[in-house]
Amino acid sequence: MAEDKLYQAEYVGSGTFKISKPKRKKNKVRQSELRNPRRGSRK
Repeated sequence: MAEDKLYQAEYVGSGTFKISKPKRKKNKVRQSELRNPRRGSRK
């Protein structure tokens, strides 16, 4: 579980990387959704 929280880049080959990064916290996602109305929605 601890590996999930860190930024990691794994070299696969020929200039390709698998990048894993921590997920955003629930309350942060909620706040950004409240502040930024979704594009294309009516006013």
